[in-house]
Amino acid sequence: MAVGIIIHITVGTEKRTEFFSDERIRIGSDETSDLQIHTPNSNGGGMWFDLENADGVYRITDFNATLNLSINQKPIRRFIAIADGDVIDVDDSDISFSFFSLETKSSLITTNRDQPHISRFIEDAALESATSAKRDDAKAFLREFVRELSREISWTTKAIALVLAVAFITGALYIGFAVSSELRESREQAEKQSAIIAKLEDKLDQTNGQIGELDKSNKDMMKTVSLAPNLRVEYGSGVCLIVGVYDLVDKKSGKVLRYADPQALRPNPYEPTQSEDPSHPAGPQIGLTTEGNGSTVEYDFIGTGFHVGGGYIVTNRHVVQPWEEDDQVKQMMQAANGRARLKKLVIYFPNFAQPFPLKVRQLGGREDLAIASIDQAMLPAEVPTIPLDMDSGSAAIGKTVVTMGYPSGPDRLLAMVDDDEAKSINQRFGNSRQNLINFLAQSQKIVPLTTQGAITDLDAKRIVHDAKTAEGGSGAPLFGQAGKVIGVNFGVFTENTAANMAIPIRFAVDLLRKAGWKSPEELKQESDGQTAESNSNTVAQTKEK
Repeated sequence: MAVGIIIHITVGTEKRTEFFSDERIRIGSDETSDLQIHTPNSNGGGMWFDLENADGVYRITDFNATLNLSINQKPIRRFIAIADGDVIDVDDSDISFSFFSLETKSSLITTNRDQPHISRFIEDAALESATSAKRDDAKAFLREFVRELSREISWTTKAIALVLAVAFITGALYIGFAVSSELRESREQAEKQSAIIAKLEDKLDQTNGQIGELDKSNKDMMKTVSLAPNLRVEYGSGVCLIVGVYDLVDKKSGKVLRYADPQALRPNPYEPTQSEDPSHPAGPQIGLTTEGNGSTVEYDFIGTGFHVGGGYIVTNRHVVQPWEEDDQVKQMMQAANGRARLKKLVIYFPNFAQPFPLKVRQLGGREDLAIASIDQAMLPAEVPTIPLDMDSGSAAIGKTVVTMGYPSGPDRLLAMVDDDEAKSINQRFGNSRQNLINFLAQSQKIVPLTTQGAITDLDAKRIVHDAKTAEGGSGAPLFGQAGKVIGVNFGVFTENTAANMAIPIRFAVDLLRKAGWKSPEELKQESDGQTAESNSNTVAQTKEK
């Protein structure tokens, strides 16, 4: 255990070495310091740093932060232990302090007597000096010893030793030649055997390759047949039903717009309007007002989305802003100087009764895409992260695709239950689609529809496929053969099932990154980097102690 510390001070061209054995050492530029530095470049007055001896180890207990001190070219911090050879520098100056312990013990060489307290660098210098001084005397002694021994040996003994040496060398050469010949023959035999083995291995590789191709073909066929069921089991819980409600308000006052006639029936946005029916001209506009007792102009809507990690949900722009695609609603807003106001936007995951509030984060410009998110703290651990396929070669004409969503909304969900139960549910909740969806969620009947098809056409911005879907399936993921999402459904043509359209997933990835999303691979790399940095800091602190 050290009983003191040696400090080597360098101030410009002036150097000095001091020894301290005090429990506490103060270094600075005032009269209260045990070691005082007087220089115009001292960067301040008073205390610079304090050292305190704790169990034989000096540690830095306090320091002047304005001096920008560094130890071994790293920022200084409190309670760091001082080890042999450590150097503390003062920033923007030629002032440094080197520290050496008063005693260095060997871990391999020990003695039973007390060693003098000598600094490490003094011991090294003394050992080097002693070694260089004795080198010439040792050579002289060895040289004289050989000469004396040679004079004492007789010529007969020398002759016998010479004969023995020649015989030994001859025998060694003979044995070496015999061993070399044997090794050469063995090597030739080994080369012949290796050539035979290489030919057999080539034939075996060819056979294995043929078997591997057959096995791969069988696996591809099995994978294609079972692709949709496997994806449903693995990722079905990550495909969510989006439910929302919006109304119309006056742009200036913000008041809710109502129908002028209290008896007027609110038009159904999911039924064709007169303007869309070619057999009838556009009918008169329904008057809207902010006064009176008429029913409010309010619509609900549904769609599909899917979870890609971190609480981020990918869907279509027209799913979260349906009024932008409804000509009748746009006419009503224009006539009444109104705007749409989103009152409710939630999602339902399979097997979870409660809805999760959804917040829109990014909207696509040219592409019909939207990025939304839920609070990650509320996200159940059972909800999987659906992987995205960035490989542009994954989408090709003829390849198998699978889509998973909620086409036809609650009507399709009711079609999956018995007729009697469906009638009972309709009688109880048929007048309120919100209540109906809540009941289906609590009954764990919200299950995405999974259909399989093939890519029929594609270009840089569209993937056309024939996997069956319907209205409400917008925003659904389109899986490729690798089991990853290659596109987002946005166009559903009920009259031609071969013309369903999806947007390539790379456009959604650009929006996701703008919203702050990171892929699972990037999150893993960051986690591994933080773990490695933490381990490195732990090892460094252990070494310092």
